[in-house]
Amino acid sequence: MTIGRERLREFLHKHRITFQRTKTSKETNDPQAQAKLARIEEVTTAFPDRVFAFDEFGPLTIRPHPGASWTAEGHPDRLPANYHKLHGVRQLHACYSVGDDTLWGTVRTRKSAANTLAALKSIRAARPDGAPIYVILDNLSAHKGHRIKTWAATNRVELCFTPTYSSWANPIEAHFGPLRTFVVAGSNHPNHTATTWAIHAYLRWRNANARHPDILAAQRRERARIRSERQHRWGQTTTRAA
Repeated sequence: MTIGRERLREFLHKHRITFQRTKTSKETNDPQAQAKLARIEEVTTAFPDRVFAFDEFGPLTIRPHPGASWTAEGHPDRLPANYHKLHGVRQLHACYSVGDDTLWGTVRTRKSAANTLAALKSIRAARPDGAPIYVILDNLSAHKGHRIKTWAATNRVELCFTPTYSSWANPIEAHFGPLRTFVVAGSNHPNHTATTWAIHAYLRWRNANARHPDILAAQRRERARIRSERQHRWGQTTTRAA
């Protein structure tokens, strides 16, 4: 039995069948997942001006990164395909103010409890009035050491940890998409100093133009990429069809 190409197209269109790529996902196995998500939703709803988010962006490597950008008409410069990773890696310890919609951070050589504590202190300094603040972050071991917990309790900082495999619950994740688009993609920085300058230049521009259409579009794309539970409210069970 044979079938024409056009008849096959009509059949697939009628039955709403499309060619799609298979995707994988991880369900959280955190026994406190619902309680953690409920707490994150509670503080972001009730105290948005006192909620912050923290995470590391990286690893930052010195190599050509493919991407797209505006350039003079004609053939754009090609990035080299052969390179050597001689500069090691870096991590941007990024902080985000939910209420102010501002993003800042420091490039470090590695993830560590000391670097996490330094970032948390910069967040506390953003609200020096001594009132409670809430910091959303993931469950990395460098985020929850004894020194960090003791400092947080002393300085009225509540650490709101996201459930395992639930990076979408951290508001800062959506802002890494524009950072990757406007700084990393299409770059060929010669060293980490140049990369750091580019990151901080972007952060200054981004904070002065937080509602720029290009930034908002990049944030939407990143949210769609990382958050498979787009129709799922934090802290509540998934709605099932009857």
